[in-house]
Amino acid sequence: MTPLPPQAVVLVTGIQAAGKSTVAQMLAERLPRSVHIRGDLFRRMVVNGRADMTPNPSAEAVRQLRLRYRLTAATCDEYAENGFTVVAQDVILGDHLAEMTELIRRRPLFVVVLAPRPEAVAAREAGRGKDAYDRWTIDLLDNGLRTTTPRLGLWLDTSDQAPEQTVDEILDRARTEAEVR
Repeated sequence: MTPLPPQAVVLVTGIQAAGKSTVAQMLAERLPRSVHIRGDLFRRMVVNGRADMTPNPSAEAVRQLRLRYRLTAATCDEYAENGFTVVAQDVILGDHLAEMTELIRRRPLFVVVLAPRPEAVAAREAGRGKDAYDRWTIDLLDNGLRTTTPRLGLWLDTSDQAPEQTVDEILDRARTEAEVR
């Protein structure tokens, strides 16, 4: 395994229940002097007036989503500039992924897209004890991931992998396949 360089940023994305939180936490735990940033935390900080994303989002929902991404990017940069290797995770689909790679100024930047098959996501969702798909569907999000998201970084079909195996694969392949300039 090739270690990631210090003060790098690793951005992990995928649809809900793809394994982002688990994989990002495990990856951060395997790196010296590391931070795990959960982008959704910025959404959950909004006490009143939150506009959540839906299949047909309002302009306010998109504005708040972009705010969340800017806050995540700024936090990544600050931690990396202060000596930490950063592992950030969030649902970042479509053109937002390219935008996010521009918002994060710190380099090297590695993008990892977790893309398990929809049936694997459904099985994981059933075992999570929470329901992320109140108005969305797995197929709708998976289609958005696969058809509108630019092929940046390392895309992994993690359907048949345990989280430990996914982390191993990221560490094996990130330096050669995940870097975004």
